[in-house]
Amino acid sequence: MFVKNAMIPKHKCYVVDVNDSVEKTLTVLEHHKIDGVPVLSNEEYKGVATRYNIYQSFFLSGMDKESFLKEKKVSDIITDSDKYITEKDVFENALIELKDSPILPVVAENNKFLGLVTRFDVLDQFRSAFGMDQKGVRIAFSSVETEGRIARLGDIIQQYSESVISLVTFDESDKLLRRIVLKVEKKDNMDKFLHKLEKSGFRILDIHEDE
Repeated sequence: MFVKNAMIPKHKCYVVDVNDSVEKTLTVLEHHKIDGVPVLSNEEYKGVATRYNIYQSFFLSGMDKESFLKEKKVSDIITDSDKYITEKDVFENALIELKDSPILPVVAENNKFLGLVTRFDVLDQFRSAFGMDQKGVRIAFSSVETEGRIARLGDIIQQYSESVISLVTFDESDKLLRRIVLKVEKKDNMDKFLHKLEKSGFRILDIHEDE
């Protein structure tokens, strides 16, 4: 999936102007209960202002609170001017970048602001990938890492006409095994399906039914 399919478009984003005061910026953060906002000059992305870097800048400034809020511009405290992503990037690239920031701006080649990806968006995509909002049976199992194993799994799923809600795979640290988490709709043939998996070399690790 590409970033453009999951980002918040600019017309739905809260932003501040590069000439706004820190006080106005903090008001925007508090009013909308968010942790960070993009800072723009017209439509050009200039950086990010977060609660953390506002508090940090105030602590280091030596100024009294009222003077700092009113006299300092957001341009004095912004960070991450070179930290952004494009709408053509794959969504997975946002995962790493969001490790140290609550938001990740999406920009065009000319630094034009297009939208945002947030930590909430990442969590939402994880929920979707694991089918967390749908009822079903979650089966965790492992398989020897050899060519054709996923195809074999697909054959078994088709053979038993299972309705797949989600399928996620993970590599084991030794690279010899692959962990697989499969979620399917609950059916009466579940025991037969599980038996076929084990007979085909898939080791069942855990089974959980989501109500």
